[in-house]
Amino acid sequence: MAKQTKAEGGKAEGGKEKGKEKKEKKAAAEAVVSKTPVQEPRKRVLYRDHAAAELKKQFAYKNPMQIPRLKKITVNMGLGGAVANPKIIDTAVEEIRAVTGQKPIVTRAKKAIANFKVRQGVPIGVMVTLRRERMWEFFDRLVSIALPRVRDFKGISPRGFDGQGNYTLGLKEQIIFPEIDYDKIDVIKGLNISFVTTAKTDDEGRALLSQLGMPFRA
Repeated sequence: MAKQTKAEGGKAEGGKEKGKEKKEKKAAAEAVVSKTPVQEPRKRVLYRDHAAAELKKQFAYKNPMQIPRLKKITVNMGLGGAVANPKIIDTAVEEIRAVTGQKPIVTRAKKAIANFKVRQGVPIGVMVTLRRERMWEFFDRLVSIALPRVRDFKGISPRGFDGQGNYTLGLKEQIIFPEIDYDKIDVIKGLNISFVTTAKTDDEGRALLSQLGMPFRA
């Protein structure tokens, strides 16, 4: 009995030492991560260091809180074809996740529409809302890489504002994003991208997006 107790005690001590080593390694890894500098999104730096000052000057804001800013970006992909082919939803989820870096939610029909053979609750699209770092990074990739890949691109229409400083951009093909593998897509899908700002007017919203690099047509 004494030998068993001693052996059990040795195992317990060994387990404690291993547990202590794991905690020390974890703490060391976290310390390395915390010391690693995180690069701030380029467009947020542009807004803070340049765009905000230009907007304040252009519209003569007296209070810095009046300066419009980008609040969130919503990416929405409507999929009417999913009624006949539900697998389209799965590929759309993966494509939006690859483009935005965030898993989207599946949107469903709120009511049945007999003419389109749509039943209530049937998946009809995917949507994701981006904020903070992911919002700025997506905006940067959109205006710097994706939009220039549009065929015969000459700028985007300035008519997509809603009267309150928010802008919606419609894209016909998801393949303009380099994150999507052209060989793996099932069908060409369009998507809408909405830019929600704190601007009070369309002129302020257009000026904000222009300062951030949005290529509006003249």
